[in-house]
Amino acid sequence: MSFAPYMQWAKQHVRPRVNLAGSNLLACELTDLPGAREALELHGDNDNGYPPLIGAIAAAYGVTADMVVTAQGASGANFLVFAALVKADDDVLVERPGYDPLMGPPKLLGARVVRFDRRFEDGYRLDPDAIRAALTPRTRLIVITNPHNPTGVLAAHSEVDEIGRIAERHGARVLVDEVYLDTAPAGATRAAAARSPVFISTSSLTKSYGLAGLRCGWALAAPDVAEALRRARDIVDGTGAFPAERLSVLAFSLIDQLAARARRILTANGRAVREFLAGRTDLESVAPAAGTVVFPRIRGVDDADPFLETLAREFETGLVPGRFFEAPAHFRLGFGGRADVLAEGLGLLGKALDGLSP
Repeated sequence: MSFAPYMQWAKQHVRPRVNLAGSNLLACELTDLPGAREALELHGDNDNGYPPLIGAIAAAYGVTADMVVTAQGASGANFLVFAALVKADDDVLVERPGYDPLMGPPKLLGARVVRFDRRFEDGYRLDPDAIRAALTPRTRLIVITNPHNPTGVLAAHSEVDEIGRIAERHGARVLVDEVYLDTAPAGATRAAAARSPVFISTSSLTKSYGLAGLRCGWALAAPDVAEALRRARDIVDGTGAFPAERLSVLAFSLIDQLAARARRILTANGRAVREFLAGRTDLESVAPAAGTVVFPRIRGVDDADPFLETLAREFETGLVPGRFFEAPAHFRLGFGGRADVLAEGLGLLGKALDGLSP
């Protein structure tokens, strides 16, 4: 049994030559982190998180150090939230379409996953009324992504804040996976946890900065919740890998340069994707406001899987099937990688789509 079918598929499917299924930003090289070799140390004090890293994260997001919990990537941070706050027979509200690994942990813990919809017809807007209607007496946690995974749609501050008020009145908390948020335009990137103690924000250095190999993730939460997350980590993985934490501190000292690198990649690649989609009458999509992915659907097709299988087999090009997000007519296309790979992949995708025409 798989608690996260998408993750199983992502790790086990045959990688095509042109892979647009990934959602990471193009990986950094050591030359992107000057001083990396000198920063390496094998041992140090990180029992409750490496203090310089905690301080760097706190400063970057405008919170106090007692609100920061480090973790193994954003996925690790999300799991700590579920482990600390959710018990068997609780209800957890999760958006649809939604990121598959956000539904596995509550199921693993014996909780019930209840869905609320973000509709294509509404531009995948985050609708507080949909959450209000989905609440049950057992709801303990509401889970959203911002920007939305898989569409890249950015929620308005007012929408997120209203969801926080709904949760407060209900005695629940809100987990906001913000792993793509640092790619959003300036002014849209304030962590939800910095605005209200009802929110728990999670993120990492992976999607926005191209540093997946460091597995540097974190949760931002009210101090009492943060302490519960640290105690959950005691029985999950104990502490982080000290060399990676040292390099992560270095990354935060260079965060402006890394953010500029990400903007250069995503500006050029995003333009190429928008131009491609604008020229395809056989596709329809909602334009992403941030992040590294877009989620088109094929007009007149209920299930894109047969097309995606043909694309992989005959055109050596890979995309993520929409069925992993409970939207089978769609596919997720990543544009955070190399520009030449993206250009080739879009060209091959276009040829494959042309073959669908009568």
